[in-house]
Amino acid sequence: MTAEGAPFPEGRRSILIEDVLTLQGRRDIFINTSGRIEAEGEGIGRRWRNDAEYLIEGRGLLAIPGLVNTHTHAAMSLLRGYADDLPLQTWLSEKIWPLEALLTGEDVYWGTRLACLEMIRSGTIAFADMYFFMEDAARAVAESGLKAMLSYGFIDLSDPERREREIQATERLVAAIRGMGNPKIRPALGPHAVYTVSEEGLRWCAGLSAREGIPVMIHLAETEREIADAVQQHGRRPVQILDECGILTPRTVAAHGCWLDRAECALLGERGVHVSHNPASNMKLAVGRAMPYSWLREAGVNVTLGTDGCASNNNLDLFEEMKTAALLQKFSWNSPTLLPASEALTMATSAGARALGLGNGIIAPGEPADIVLIDRHAVCNTPLHHPASNLVYSCTGSAVRTVICDGDILMEDRVIPWEEEVIRGASAAAADLVRRGSGK
Repeated sequence: MTAEGAPFPEGRRSILIEDVLTLQGRRDIFINTSGRIEAEGEGIGRRWRNDAEYLIEGRGLLAIPGLVNTHTHAAMSLLRGYADDLPLQTWLSEKIWPLEALLTGEDVYWGTRLACLEMIRSGTIAFADMYFFMEDAARAVAESGLKAMLSYGFIDLSDPERREREIQATERLVAAIRGMGNPKIRPALGPHAVYTVSEEGLRWCAGLSAREGIPVMIHLAETEREIADAVQQHGRRPVQILDECGILTPRTVAAHGCWLDRAECALLGERGVHVSHNPASNMKLAVGRAMPYSWLREAGVNVTLGTDGCASNNNLDLFEEMKTAALLQKFSWNSPTLLPASEALTMATSAGARALGLGNGIIAPGEPADIVLIDRHAVCNTPLHHPASNLVYSCTGSAVRTVICDGDILMEDRVIPWEEEVIRGASAAAADLVRRGSGK
């Protein structure tokens, strides 16, 4: 806090975080007005104190890189708890899809704002999103101050006329996001999956990605049925289909990967594809197999962490997701040493940042000032023998005190100025959506 006690600086100012604990020891961190870390190290605050326009007292806090959610459907926050404990196809066809068909741009706006609020509260500074009415989602993200990679969910169902509409919708979104001129928000392409997008549609997405350097987000090998259907209908597994269509590149983030085989993991490594592990959603929807993390790591794949949407998780707390990921891997593959805490934390921070092109996701000079300050004296951090272990196995997002994204303070001492407005607006939007769905 500044001496005047203002909860946030007005606009972006230089910030000094003084005497904070990091995973490397006690540090001072100086953030310049460009939103980058200018300097960090023990005692450097003496050099930069006179240059700092805003001071955060770091004593009692633990600084970590901001968390990055590499796969979600943010506006599905409006469907949180609407339909749970059902078989996957029943859940989709009888509950989720009928309600999604009634969504409006305003619904997506409020659902995305609610998701952004939840992510800020739990230490997430960036996310990758695939959904509909994404121009409205972009407006919500811009108002939140978060970073995001946004894609329109491209689904053509092998219908040429529908494919043309999906192409036009995708092109509109790319143009709209570029037109915003907001460096925190970038467009991506979102071919949903091999079972919802034709090979022609996949090739079109791959071509646009190659020509314009646009990232691609896609669901891959989530269920055993997805594999069986691809083999039956196309004579090939999903990974082979995507590779032949040009989708598998270092620009691609593939979500789930539960039913990958060892050779496919090796191919993803060769192609430089990033994989987003979504353990809570995969367990809740009972997909039947844990993502083969050890095979992916062996192949050199950059494995990241995502929550999926709130209808199948049901929250966006990456602290919980880190713990779930670590426990699921150990239990499923019968190895207590698999996915240790330090690697789970890396998945949620630096690996995610690299996947979304947001720097290296570390606290170091020249890196974006994406920093989360954790309450070091919270119950979950007492005692603090090994900070990484506490962060992964003990803490939830409730231990987060302050969130800085690109040098902008989005939350300080648990205060977010627009929180009540969003809760009111999102609650009203969710209630109205369910009313429309019930025909009342």
